[in-house]
Amino acid sequence: MKIYDVIDNISRKIKEENCKSLFKEIGYITKVSDGIAIIIGLENVELNEIIEFQDKTRGIVFSIEENNIRAVILGKDKNIKAGEKVRRTYDNFKIGVGKELLGRVINCFGEPIDNKGIIKTNVNKNVDAEAPSITKRDNVKEPLQTGIKIIDSLIPIGRGQRELIIGDRQTGKTSITIDAIINQKKINDKIKNHKNKVYCIYVAIGQKNSSVAKIIKKLEEMDSLKYSIIVVASAADPVPLQFYAPYIGCSIAEYFRDNEMHSLIIYDDLSKHAIAYRQMSLLLRRPPGREAYPGDIFYIHSKLLERSAKLSKNFGGGSLTALPIIETQNGDVSSYIATNIISITDGQIFLESELFRKGVKPAINIGLSVSRIGSAAQTKIIKNISSSLKLELAQYREMESFTQFGSDLDKDTKNLLDHGRKLTIMLNQKACSPLSLEDQFLYLFIATNGYLKNIEDSKIENFIKDLVEKIKEDQNLLIEELKNEEISGSNIKDINIKLKKYLNENIKINKK
Repeated sequence: MKIYDVIDNISRKIKEENCKSLFKEIGYITKVSDGIAIIIGLENVELNEIIEFQDKTRGIVFSIEENNIRAVILGKDKNIKAGEKVRRTYDNFKIGVGKELLGRVINCFGEPIDNKGIIKTNVNKNVDAEAPSITKRDNVKEPLQTGIKIIDSLIPIGRGQRELIIGDRQTGKTSITIDAIINQKKINDKIKNHKNKVYCIYVAIGQKNSSVAKIIKKLEEMDSLKYSIIVVASAADPVPLQFYAPYIGCSIAEYFRDNEMHSLIIYDDLSKHAIAYRQMSLLLRRPPGREAYPGDIFYIHSKLLERSAKLSKNFGGGSLTALPIIETQNGDVSSYIATNIISITDGQIFLESELFRKGVKPAINIGLSVSRIGSAAQTKIIKNISSSLKLELAQYREMESFTQFGSDLDKDTKNLLDHGRKLTIMLNQKACSPLSLEDQFLYLFIATNGYLKNIEDSKIENFIKDLVEKIKEDQNLLIEELKNEEISGSNIKDINIKLKKYLNENIKINKK
């Protein structure tokens, strides 16, 4: 063989090897449809890796099959066509995290959409991160106060807990979470150590832009945006962004948890998130299961919600509390997605349409609402005053439905109905008006100790409000004691005695 033939063979082999390696790193689109791209090549690409199309639009490898890969396009697919090249980036989907995001409204790429300038973050975090192991976790025992009387007294939420908010549309689910954010601002302003503050992340999934704008405006009016971050994947955004939005928000919240701080995240709502995943999965030709959802929908949500945790002191002691929202149809809590998330979370707050129409706000059904953490995540003074409250309300609701068809009631039944009705009125609370710990205690004390007995229903709200203000003016030392969350049982008894004595001496207020 001549030397020239040897050189030709070597150069041909080199070209073949280069082509093969190039084929492993660069692929070609065979089909684009509804935000899904089918690609050949990219033999070494990994699942969940970011890829880049010719127009610089990014995508995520969502499925690896024998002859091709399927990727979801993170953006609009109008300019992406079959036959175009796709290249690897060797990187996973990451988002910039840090305190620089506080007070800002961002999209799913971490880009600002509030016209307040660019955001520079120093830390990037994987969107698809693993949940903390059991060895890193601690018991949930620190209260996360929402400022809502009925929740803090009957369905307490702890730092690191996952509490589902569930109910039909237009029953006040989002209002509860916004109140919780506003209340964290009130508490944070009194705390000097930034590590004890709670930073809030609100994730809007598939919401109308006008609805999100109202929430942002309300938080700005209440000066609560400075402790908050808003992540928006609106109904106008591509379905893949709606699917990844809660994971992006969770990664941002994890920054605070992993740096010895505390965070609260709201997923509004996971019903739309499940629909987005179903749509993507059906486009990817994955086999549908119950209600056409793919078989791994439970894993998808559990992987997200398991990232909420209270870390032990050895790992910084930070926490991530989650308030996922689920929308039901006609109060059906037995639907597929609802039952899935109920089984994942540590309790649920069920809002009932019937109560909402009756004017009970927040329209929380006490019988179906529960916190599996319970009083372990409750301040001592609220725990002491609310121990019998849930039973009294449950008895009232049961007796109310039982006696609505009868008119001849004995005295004890009438007293029970009257007391329960006044408790319900006392627990009513307007949106965006969370109460401090000491105010909640005074409201509960006045109602549970019979001081509303002779007050007309229509005057109860103003009566309690005026009485609480008078107590706060006259009893400064008592109020200072109430602000101390770690008071002992004997001190609580002393406070009860002092407060009863004061109210009995001012009983003429009760007769107005």
